[in-house]
Amino acid sequence: MRTYAIGDIHGHLDKLELAHELIAADRTACGDETAPIVHIGDLVDRGPDSAGVLRYLSAQQQTDGRIVVLKGNHEQMLDDFLTNPPGTDDAQANGYLRPGIGGRATLASFGMDPDAPAADLQRDARVHVSASEHAFLASLPLTFLHGACLFVHAGIRPGLPLEQQDPEDLIWIRKEFLESSEDHGLLVVHGHTPIERVEHHGNRLNIDTGAAFGGPLSAIVIEGRAAWLLSPSGRLPV
Repeated sequence: MRTYAIGDIHGHLDKLELAHELIAADRTACGDETAPIVHIGDLVDRGPDSAGVLRYLSAQQQTDGRIVVLKGNHEQMLDDFLTNPPGTDDAQANGYLRPGIGGRATLASFGMDPDAPAADLQRDARVHVSASEHAFLASLPLTFLHGACLFVHAGIRPGLPLEQQDPEDLIWIRKEFLESSEDHGLLVVHGHTPIERVEHHGNRLNIDTGAAFGGPLSAIVIEGRAAWLLSPSGRLPV
């Protein structure tokens, strides 16, 4: 069973479009027009065009049933920023806007002044981010099961069945998951923790190659539990 997957995008629409081109080329090469394309979350923040990424994926999903988009911690932070009334949770608002998170770059991509005070940005965001865009963001699922793989943004807590997993872990977990050599039953395909190149650890597959920090946005194809990186010259073993 074949699945395509794309790592953490972080507002880089140009890299996302290139990843989709690589997938289209692989579809043609192997003659598979049905395999889903899973976007592993962290669509927004840090990069120059988070608004464009959200609009592109929302439009793609409406016309193509193969498009799967998962929620990452950055989508959750933006959703919280848009949902909480201005001034009711200044710590949360300022947390999303602090340097390193990339929230101000996202708001700028929606046409807002990124240097405005937090309360003003939180108020104005309700105008600049449309209700349909916010609804798309808020409705993103946390997991996707396909074949021998579980797709999730950050990972899972080892030893717990999927139905008992804490949603916070699914978008935030690191150490307990990354350091575990436990067989999770399914191959867990995730992002969240940037690395230089796609890594297959047997029990998990990390596909976040740091697009947010100048690295590439990796597109992969998985067949069973084996994975290949897609490149302009074709498949490269992972």
